[in-house]
Amino acid sequence: MELILKKDVENLGFKDDVVNVKNGYGRNFLIPQGFAALATPSAKKVLAETVKQRSYKEQKNIEEAKKQAAKLNNLDLKLTAKAGGGDKMFGSITDADLSEALAKEGIELEKKYITIAGGNIKRLGQYEATLRFHREVISTFTFDVVAEA
Repeated sequence: MELILKKDVENLGFKDDVVNVKNGYGRNFLIPQGFAALATPSAKKVLAETVKQRSYKEQKNIEEAKKQAAKLNNLDLKLTAKAGGGDKMFGSITDADLSEALAKEGIELEKKYITIAGGNIKRLGQYEATLRFHREVISTFTFDVVAEA
């Protein structure tokens, strides 16, 4: 089944992509949830026209995303957390915590675009996260988790 995505769908594609999925997935999930529409010949023509018109705006968005990603290069971020004996923390650090810390540094990014390698952080140390500013601008960021004084 060929569909046009209306929204970004994790592990499938981005908005305005034409994708092939199994019939049940398309009929029972993507279309009813409003994530996709059928890719009829007329819908494909409309999509081609909108993508063509949007390409100029996309260049500005990509440049802005690259500027945001460039800010990460010289940023040294340390997240503080309460820790017990050794390097084990009370609680954990999630992508939402990292999103808040980046916002304080002037980099606005929703938590759904942040992926911490290994999921939640439960120990002190240095970690790596993947930040997606745009579908074409993906950056890897290293940060430290240190104990509260």
